[in-house]
Amino acid sequence: MTRGRSRLFGARAGRTEIAGEASAEAAYQAAHGEHSTAGTPGGLETTGDLEPLEPAPATPPVTDLTAGAFFDVDNTIMQGASVFHFARGLAARDFFSTGDLLRFAARQVRFRLSGENLHDVSDAREQALSFVAGRQVSQIVELGEDIYDELMADRIYPGTLALARQHLAAGQRVWLVTATPSELAQIIARRLGLTGALGSVSEVDGDTYTGALVGELLHGPAKAAAVRALAAREGLDLRRCTAYSDSVNDVPMLSVVGTAVAVNPDAALRDVARRRNWQIVDFRTGRKAARIGLPSALAVGLAGGGAVVARRLIRPR
Repeated sequence: MTRGRSRLFGARAGRTEIAGEASAEAAYQAAHGEHSTAGTPGGLETTGDLEPLEPAPATPPVTDLTAGAFFDVDNTIMQGASVFHFARGLAARDFFSTGDLLRFAARQVRFRLSGENLHDVSDAREQALSFVAGRQVSQIVELGEDIYDELMADRIYPGTLALARQHLAAGQRVWLVTATPSELAQIIARRLGLTGALGSVSEVDGDTYTGALVGELLHGPAKAAAVRALAAREGLDLRRCTAYSDSVNDVPMLSVVGTAVAVNPDAALRDVARRRNWQIVDFRTGRKAARIGLPSALAVGLAGGGAVVARRLIRPR
């Protein structure tokens, strides 16, 4: 490896840790701050022509303080890319043109397909939040609430949400982990009745977005860094935690916890999961199980400490 390339990797490693620490701090403050709304039940959820979901139940008390769960968002708990749904909602409000939206979508696809390429990561980092530059945080958050109702609520996978709620019912805390801006990620988590969310952190000047990121996008190794940093703040034992994702890019996050689950996996993650004996679940087929159980390794651990409360969250077809 050349000296210049070594410096590039070193700089990226530094940005990764900065992004993880910033995301963990934002999630911790949102959950424990004076004005926290984390875990507040949302409204009625739907899944379009699949079936309506029940309203988010009141969050059960946290009784298992050292275990928790981490869920990727895009194509794991939500169909499609949450940040693109958000961008669509902003485009409909004339924040930018259709052409800008298409270029944004192309960058996101390229980043997702080749996110480990240094140049693509750099380009994605520079462009990721350019569409909110100069906008007030309070304005974007308010719009995010509306856009969630319009474009995201009907794209939630009931099966994955059922798994998240089973962790809550077992007295554990549940966080989303996503490259989506942290403010939007917190909205999604709150509407689903979850504990909170780790997301990409934006630079803010007063109440205004600069369009730059703190560190880098919360992607790949940065997600693992955020999970480790939040675990340290919350007193979690990562060996007792579970992580869920659809993408091979999240192998770093899946590898830092005791139980990893591939949800709606891409081909590469499916291969990794089989080699490592991780559980694989898929909610894309349209087939609905009458019951959805916690991953077997986790269920055994919970059974040793007490009964697991598992509500039936999906109505049979």
